[in-house]
Amino acid sequence: MPQSLKKPNNPMPKEWLAKDHSLQYIADYKPFNFVDGEGVRCSLYVSGCLFNCPGCYNKAAQNFHYGTPYTKELEDQIIEDLSHDYVQGLTLLGGEPFLNTQVCLQLIKRVRKEFGHQKDIWSWTGYTWEELLKDSEDKLEMLSLLDILVDGRFLLAKKDLTLQFRGSSNQRIIDVQKSLEKGDVVIWDKLVH
Repeated sequence: MPQSLKKPNNPMPKEWLAKDHSLQYIADYKPFNFVDGEGVRCSLYVSGCLFNCPGCYNKAAQNFHYGTPYTKELEDQIIEDLSHDYVQGLTLLGGEPFLNTQVCLQLIKRVRKEFGHQKDIWSWTGYTWEELLKDSEDKLEMLSLLDILVDGRFLLAKKDLTLQFRGSSNQRIIDVQKSLEKGDVVIWDKLVH
């Protein structure tokens, strides 16, 4: 079967839980970048993903053992890096952030405690918005604390390198807080295409 016809894994609600899979490893941390969302961002790449999307750009980070354990020292460094006025916010990628809620929630809560909503928080996920709403409490809590969610599995057949902040045309850039308020998906209002 051609790779473009292969499909990612599709979990049932609550089938994949962070407590069963996450080893709380970090694949990479990239401060002060311009590619993982709007403005200057500090990006944390967590390790481990079960979607196994054909054509994944970060295949190594699918392994829950990849990288190094999350530490208080790394968290302190991220907070220090975020403290610069020119940094707009934090981005969580992977791997799969929603299968690493232990790390992500700890960091998100600290960012909110230190900066309130002065810094925005973005996350990429292979889950769709609709799937997350039916999933575990930790995933729902994490979702509720985000500003922007880029949702959906990467689909090689829908790959489009011209898309803003997405790899395939099925993925959406969702304004989380407006969506939660409305009870329906609200697309980010700065979407170019």
